[in-house]
Amino acid sequence: MSAAILTPILTLAKRFGVDKSIAYSSGARVVQAFTGLASVFLVAAFLTKTEQGFYYTFGSIVAIQVFFELGLSNIITQYVAHEASRLTWRDAKTLEGEAKSLSRLAHLVKFSVRWYAIIGMLFFLVLLAAGYWFFSYYSHTDEPVSWVIPWILVCIGSAGSLFMSPILAILFGLEKVKEVSKMRFIQQCIIPLVTWTCLICDFRLYALGLSYVASMLFSVIYCVGTGLAPIVWRLWREQVTERVVYMKEIFPYQWKIALSWVSGYFIFQLFNPVLFATEGAVVAGQMGMTLVVINGIMAFSQNWITTKIPLWSKLIALKDYAGLDRIFNTTMRQVSVVCLGLIAVMLAGIGMLRVLDLKLGDRFLDWLPMILMLIPLYVNQWVNGWATYLRCHKQEPFLLNSIVGGVMCCLSALVLGRAFGVIGLTAGYCAITVILSFWGHHIYVTCKRAWHG
Repeated sequence: MSAAILTPILTLAKRFGVDKSIAYSSGARVVQAFTGLASVFLVAAFLTKTEQGFYYTFGSIVAIQVFFELGLSNIITQYVAHEASRLTWRDAKTLEGEAKSLSRLAHLVKFSVRWYAIIGMLFFLVLLAAGYWFFSYYSHTDEPVSWVIPWILVCIGSAGSLFMSPILAILFGLEKVKEVSKMRFIQQCIIPLVTWTCLICDFRLYALGLSYVASMLFSVIYCVGTGLAPIVWRLWREQVTERVVYMKEIFPYQWKIALSWVSGYFIFQLFNPVLFATEGAVVAGQMGMTLVVINGIMAFSQNWITTKIPLWSKLIALKDYAGLDRIFNTTMRQVSVVCLGLIAVMLAGIGMLRVLDLKLGDRFLDWLPMILMLIPLYVNQWVNGWATYLRCHKQEPFLLNSIVGGVMCCLSALVLGRAFGVIGLTAGYCAITVILSFWGHHIYVTCKRAWHG
């Protein structure tokens, strides 16, 4: 590419805060967006509307992972970043510096890996049983759907990925953001190929199960093959003289994060199961396909925030609050513009499908419930930014806000969803999100003023 073309592109990227970490991470989301769009076409082409309902509801059931992880991976990243701020890299794989911080970091590694080994096994058993009961009880359809073996594969892949999450969280906290983001970028290129190949070969729902397993295997192979695993292994072998006391240091913070994450399940993951149980697999499939695009927009926009967590945590540890606020404010402006642009693209794309009367157009929600889902998408970008900023202080002031939101969204989905269908479900969710965002902003402003003086 010539310099005349490349220079304006790099200038624009710099203006939007796109560094290498965001480039890899956002690149993964760009690939995910295009591959997700292709997957939407293939799902519509090779799966029936009923199978589409199973396909997307699988993911909502898997999201009960939050009840096992309880927010610990994000906490690990923050605690690792705080300890690593007092250490330096001797070489590409070895840290050195203050003995106390190095010992506490080693203890974090051992604690995290052991803990996730236990909950990974428990998660597999509970997920397998819960999913089998749900789909057996609520799959009232005359159309035969082969879902049992695909569900087992989904459970295996999900449990394996859960076990890998502390390792990636540790590397993220050690500011290996570019390397982890690169892994996810490549992953987003490989995994869809597995799904597409299986769909084209008429593997039906097996496509989803095999993609979950492939995703888990790739993360293991990448960490071992690129030298990331030895970093964690060397920390594992460090002698531990100073420990991170879980009940004293982590638990008082984690239980608040855990309740927030559990509340998030009822806010974001209850739609598909409720619609599957009350209106059937077809409507659940429409919600699922709509959520694929919405979640893609959210994940892409959030790259600007998640890639800053190690940096924000480090600035807080150093008490550089002026630098922290400067970077945060710039980041949130960038997130806002990116999110609005992607929402416009989504609406234009679906509108074109329906104007051309293509088959894919009716696989999404109707316009009104779709708009009612997009408004909370934009609002939540700001709320997530405020919450992440405050959580980097090892605090969770959004606890009550999250619990109230989770309870209200759960009741709204069950009551309004049953009484008024998808319109009631989405209208209740939109109203609750907008109202609680004002409370969220008040929490952000109040805590920032109190903590920074």
